[in-house]
Amino acid sequence: MSITPPLLEIEGLTKSYPGVRALSDVSLTLARGEVLALLGENGAGKSTLIKTLGGVHQSDRGSLRVDGDRVTIANPRDARRLGISIIYQEFTLIPTLKVRENIFLGHGRHWLKPISQKTERSRATALLHRIGSQIDPDKLCSELSVADQQVVEIAKALALNTKIMVMDEPSAALSPREAEGLFDIVAELRSQGIGIIYITHRLNEVAQLADRIMILRDGEHITTQPAVDLSRDQIIENMVGRSLAEEFPPRCSVIGEPRLQVDGLTRGTAVKNVSFTVHRGEVLGIAGLVGAGRTEVARMLFAADLPDQGTITLDGVVLKLKSPRQAIAAGICLLTEDRKSQGLILTQSTQHNFGLPNLADFSSKGMLVHRRERNGFQHYCDTLNIRISDVHQRAETLSGGNQQKVVLAKWLQSTADVIIFDEPTRGIDVGARYEIYQLLNELSEQGKAIIMISSDLPEVLAMSDRIVVMREGQVTGILDNKSSQQKVTPEDIMRYATSDQSQEQPVVVPA
Repeated sequence: MSITPPLLEIEGLTKSYPGVRALSDVSLTLARGEVLALLGENGAGKSTLIKTLGGVHQSDRGSLRVDGDRVTIANPRDARRLGISIIYQEFTLIPTLKVRENIFLGHGRHWLKPISQKTERSRATALLHRIGSQIDPDKLCSELSVADQQVVEIAKALALNTKIMVMDEPSAALSPREAEGLFDIVAELRSQGIGIIYITHRLNEVAQLADRIMILRDGEHITTQPAVDLSRDQIIENMVGRSLAEEFPPRCSVIGEPRLQVDGLTRGTAVKNVSFTVHRGEVLGIAGLVGAGRTEVARMLFAADLPDQGTITLDGVVLKLKSPRQAIAAGICLLTEDRKSQGLILTQSTQHNFGLPNLADFSSKGMLVHRRERNGFQHYCDTLNIRISDVHQRAETLSGGNQQKVVLAKWLQSTADVIIFDEPTRGIDVGARYEIYQLLNELSEQGKAIIMISSDLPEVLAMSDRIVVMREGQVTGILDNKSSQQKVTPEDIMRYATSDQSQEQPVVVPA
């Protein structure tokens, strides 16, 4: 009686970099039609594992088998030939090409034997229909939503006859509604016998999607178990190596007088007549679906974009901000949604990133005093528990949580009074999230006014004193979340986020 071998089998995978062991004797199996959730904190070894599987890195030791046959993956071409596709968090689409052109990019095109547009369009349509999508194959990828770009990435993988698909944080930039569409696609791929390795920091997705859960910590395999056998608390404990009594720390700040007041903020059709107030010691959450105008409001408060009309008042003084430099000087800072492209210079050292907006603090007679900058940065490394090998470590080599802390450190040095967090925990593991939440609490207890934009509803509900809900550039509700008698629910937020009513004044739900 023959036994069908696993679709994928990895044994004893080990990978080291100078001074760091990224993977130590890691093994896994993946069956046909199975979803294996690969979990772990940032720096646990997940990225090294999937890049080794994808041929980007080569292991020091270990073996791989596909369909029972031992294989060597020396480069990404080998991985594709074996039916292995990696869908990274940062998409690889070319925006100026059409959907069908992206799907078949690199498929042996030759100027002597070009693929006809009709054939390409027909094949692309069939691949998209295979996963339930009606995207126009002739549409430019630059015109697609993030969710649709992800669909194209999946179709691109299917065009390579993929048997094994790795999805790295696929829902990180999606709204709840778009995420549900992704889950439907995962279910369809599973029904077609494709094995899926699904990496996520959103633990609620794991229970919904995964057949089994594999957890890495510090480059080592901790456990692999059926998803039904691991509770949320057990998953967290295995990931961080300690018990977290709660996923969110309790809030105990005292809310004081108004600090930041926004009246009638408007910019084109993206933001329309937005008004709200943030108090001393308050965390004001801003929720809404993708495209609701949340980030656009944050950029105007930071003067990265200028409003067509409206006023911004800080501590009773009306601000006339024309640039981020003026916003920083006034005491407003923004931790951007995309910390990699907008919050950090990835090729520069962590110390340089910290010091760049604070050069006046570390200079004497027009010259930068490196010792002052280093001492200043070291203070925040200790205070915020920033894990780096030394202050000269490049920002691109840090985990997501540590990158976020470096961005926060540079703004704390500037003694900002209003701190805007745009998706503060996107792509950050559960242990680092808890540390970020503790920092939010500490900053609010110091009297800072905090604005937190987030697509993670449990996060918004747990950390916000009040919640502003937006839809299509307008505020549709301001919900009081501090009352112990009438807590806001996810259903409340989604009701206002999807409301078709256009209101001059938002609905305010009292405590």
